[in-house]
Amino acid sequence: MAINRALGGAVPRREDPRLITGAGRFTDDVHLDGCLHAVFVRSTVAHARIAAIDRAAAATLPGVAGVFVAADLGVKARAQFPSPDEMARPALASEVVRFVGDAIAVVVAETREQAVDAANQVAVDYTPLEVIVEPGLAARRGSALVHEAKGDNIAFEFEIGANGALEGAEVVVHGRFVNQRLAAAPIEANCVVAEPDGAGGLRAWVSTQVPFRVRDDIAEALGLAESSVRVIAGDVGGGFGAKLPTYPEQAVVSALALKLGKPVRWFEYRSENLVAMSHGRGQVQHVSLGAMRDGKLVGLEADVVADAGAYPTLAIGQPMFTGPLSTGVYVIPRMRFHAVVAATNTAVMAAYRGAGRPEATSLIERAMDMLAVELRMDPAELRRRNMIPGPFPYTTPAGFTYDSGDYARALELALEASDYAGWRREQEARRARGDRMLLGIGLSSYVEITGILTPMEHGAVRVEKDGTVVIHAGTASSGQGHETAYAQIASAVLRVPIQVVRVAAADTGIVRSGDGTYGSRSLQLGGSAVRGACIALVERAREETARRLEADAGDIEHVAGGFAVKGAPGSAVTWAQLAAGAPLVAEEDFIQTDQTFPFGCHVAVVELDVETGDARVIRHVAVDDCGTILNPMLVEGQIHGGVAQGVAQALYEEFVYDPEGNPLTTSLIDYAMPTIGEIPAIETLHLETPSPHNPLGAKGVGESGTIGSTAAVQNAVIDAVSHLGVRHIDMPMHPMRVWEAIRAAQGG
Repeated sequence: MAINRALGGAVPRREDPRLITGAGRFTDDVHLDGCLHAVFVRSTVAHARIAAIDRAAAATLPGVAGVFVAADLGVKARAQFPSPDEMARPALASEVVRFVGDAIAVVVAETREQAVDAANQVAVDYTPLEVIVEPGLAARRGSALVHEAKGDNIAFEFEIGANGALEGAEVVVHGRFVNQRLAAAPIEANCVVAEPDGAGGLRAWVSTQVPFRVRDDIAEALGLAESSVRVIAGDVGGGFGAKLPTYPEQAVVSALALKLGKPVRWFEYRSENLVAMSHGRGQVQHVSLGAMRDGKLVGLEADVVADAGAYPTLAIGQPMFTGPLSTGVYVIPRMRFHAVVAATNTAVMAAYRGAGRPEATSLIERAMDMLAVELRMDPAELRRRNMIPGPFPYTTPAGFTYDSGDYARALELALEASDYAGWRREQEARRARGDRMLLGIGLSSYVEITGILTPMEHGAVRVEKDGTVVIHAGTASSGQGHETAYAQIASAVLRVPIQVVRVAAADTGIVRSGDGTYGSRSLQLGGSAVRGACIALVERAREETARRLEADAGDIEHVAGGFAVKGAPGSAVTWAQLAAGAPLVAEEDFIQTDQTFPFGCHVAVVELDVETGDARVIRHVAVDDCGTILNPMLVEGQIHGGVAQGVAQALYEEFVYDPEGNPLTTSLIDYAMPTIGEIPAIETLHLETPSPHNPLGAKGVGESGTIGSTAAVQNAVIDAVSHLGVRHIDMPMHPMRVWEAIRAAQGG
């Protein structure tokens, strides 16, 4: 029986009624008596020494409980792994500010309005330092230093493969591709509410993807035992990787609560969020792809510069996914990939949906389209000739071992479902007529890696005396549907109605441990842990039933709602009866030492006004394989959201700094997030090639939509004007950039 049928298939999300009726409990819904409000004073310059901080005027304003700087709080600076120690981030800048938005001081007052007014009265005297914004320049020897103690701006550098990858190629195409800086801009910005617990520790409500990591980091920063800190992440209004880092503000607000002996709350306003929350992407790629005249690929070379921002954190490791995945779904015998990650005087770069994998797909898929044009070959045919045929597992030249796949099938299904041939005929007809509205068709075949970084996740299950089943999960949902997925697993394994299952997660005071949610790991690790705990509980309950009925455990069968002696249905014992004396409990720490590799193919069709450069996606077909599907509704929801963010990167969004490090896109008026009016209806189709690495056969799907769609849309726009001589347009492909590319190709 397919697992989706066994576990209930398209079960509607249990979370939705609560969330859409306003009954969710977000961090902003935590209201504590006597709570004070914190507002941060942030740097208005990109790089400077702090000569003086005058807080006298602010401290005398009504309602102000205090104005604090680094020396008042004693919160330790820390370098987030794998950042060099010389690039550690202070909780509050005391000597040097390194980007616009760097926190310098914090004001605490009785109301938020009073705190805002007081923060505006804190005067900071700066001694300007040289600013470096462009990572390519920052990586050069002799550039202005973001961290003087480091001696250079290089946060990380690595290379895989060897020179000579293009040797023997009859055709080589070269490109410079930009994956621009993006802001996550979740609907719920960063926020913390912290209060003393009366025993020397504290409780903190935090909007985060990793509550246990936040707990550990707050404890370390404040010199507390981990057991003294409880972190609770309730409903989270979007994470997208930007709530994966721990932020210094979380430790500062916690320190303030302990220092003042009162609860303290902090919430970013939108313009603060856009400059202070971590950004994503930020890669410049120099790519060369070689092939024979018949289209067979020979080799790939890529040199990448990645932006780390002012304080390197998770951005350091992302090229380590871009590099090994840069050969994509293709047989490429040789490759060389070199990456350098450089610090700049800009906001911190970290994870953003896909985190290094959309960059890899964009790299190879743009190069494949350029090669197709050079060879005068249909882009689909070029892909068809080079796809990995199997068998699986398949080890790439970079050393990644793809667990399972059928890449050619995904391509053919996407071509058929999208009517690729029909759109090509319509494209030629419009070109022949000289239509103003051109068509472009873009392909993106992708493979990605999920279940990364940490291989273990915790799950536990408990049956209460009334028969209620409580699941504890170490992951933390920010919209993925964990409450539904884990309840489905428990319902199927325990053979109880899904309505009696309750899921508790993201609270370090309730759940024993957990690594959180990132890298599309939740179902394959967290779900497998929940499944293992439920199986263990069934065996424990079977033994208890045998004891009560004075029967052999081998004669006890698991039936709907409980257990019975085989052949004697009247002997049934319910779960509630088994738990009447004391709750039944079991737990599991599931370990998956190998990663999984989801894959798929997206086809985007755009309509482009050749006179204005305006491009709109009019059709998007997504074929995705995330292994065995638990609940297709959850999968489709993830794909839809991911595609929306991929379209956004391709056409609309970019966070921009001027040469002096001043942010120019500090509101949603300037930062162009698309609305539903810009996102087409998304057609989803699914393959299922189970992964051998976990008992569910699952692979991740939370980021696949973004990874597959971004390059498809970019390729579609460029394809629309390729007959005019346009070979590449960097993202975001807004009307002016497209119009300029057309004019440049025409010599205008």
